[in-house]
Amino acid sequence: MEYLLAVVEEGSFTRAAQRLSVSQPALSHQIRALERTVGHPLLERLPDAVRLTPMGRAYLPHAVAALHSVEEARHVGRPRSDLERIGLRIAALYSVALGIIPPAVLAWRRLYPDANVELLEYGNSGDLANLMALGGADVAVSAAPLHWDGPVRVLGSEDLVVVLAADDPVAAGGRQKISLTELAGRPWVLYAPDNGLAAVVAQACSSAGFIARPAVRTHHTSTAVHLAAAGLGPALVPRNMIETDFGGVLLDPDPPVRRKLVAFTTTAEVPHISAFIDILAENGAVRSRRRGAAGPAGAAEAAPQ
Repeated sequence: MEYLLAVVEEGSFTRAAQRLSVSQPALSHQIRALERTVGHPLLERLPDAVRLTPMGRAYLPHAVAALHSVEEARHVGRPRSDLERIGLRIAALYSVALGIIPPAVLAWRRLYPDANVELLEYGNSGDLANLMALGGADVAVSAAPLHWDGPVRVLGSEDLVVVLAADDPVAAGGRQKISLTELAGRPWVLYAPDNGLAAVVAQACSSAGFIARPAVRTHHTSTAVHLAAAGLGPALVPRNMIETDFGGVLLDPDPPVRRKLVAFTTTAEVPHISAFIDILAENGAVRSRRRGAAGPAGAAEAAPQ
C-alpha cells in the first residue's frame, strides 16, 4: 500500500521508485501484485502520467487508513512528551490545498512548532468523506459532503473567478466583471468528472443558459489556471489559489459564482484540531479579500465577500 500511495502522490513510477529507493521494475511488480490481490486495476498508466482508476479511488482511502494504523502501532509504548504526540492529518480538495491551507498550516505551526503535519489531497468531497470515515485524517476541508454525520463547521464562501489570457479581447478596457453568457460560444477549460469543481462549473454555466463545451479537461485546478491563461479557453477557478503573477487576467462572474467551504471531523473537539479549524475560519476569508489578480493593466481588487 505504501507503494501505491507513493505512485499516486508522485504521479510517476519513476519518481515514486526514487522516493522509495527501489528499482522501477520492483515497484511495478509490487503494484501488479496488489492489483491481483484486489482483483481490479488500481492505476491507469498513461503516456505521460499515472492516475487512479475508479476502483483505485475507492481503494485508496482504505490504504491510507491502513498505513496510518501501522504507523501508530509502531509508536505504541514509546515514551513521548505530550507535544510529541500531537500531529495533524489534513485532508483537503486540490484547490483548497493550494489556497487557504498553506497560510493556515503556517499559523498553526506557530502554536505547535514541533508537531507533525501531513496533507492529503483529493479531487472531491465524497473521497474526503470516505477517507475521514475510515480514520485516515483528523480534519477535512472541502465543499460540504452530501452525507456526513460528524461535526461540521462552515468556514465561509469561496469566490470563483473567470481566468482568461492576458490578451483576450473581452478583458480589454480594464473591466472587472463578466457575464458567463458572453463566453457561451467558446470552448472552455473544464475539469475532469472526479474533480469536485466540475459540478460547480456545470451548474454555473447552466444557470447562465448554456452547456460549456470543452477545449480540454484537466484533473488539477492549478493546471486549469495555466491552460486558461495560455488562451485555450475560459476557466472558473477559486480566487484563493491564484497567484498575483500567474500571467493571465481575472474577471468576476456577474452574478457571482461561489461555493461554501466547511471543515469536518469525526470526533468531538480536540484542542489542536479545533485550533486549526479556528485559524482556517479566521484567515481564509481574509486571504480571499486581499488577493488580487494580475492582468495586462496590473492588479484588480478582489470583490468583498
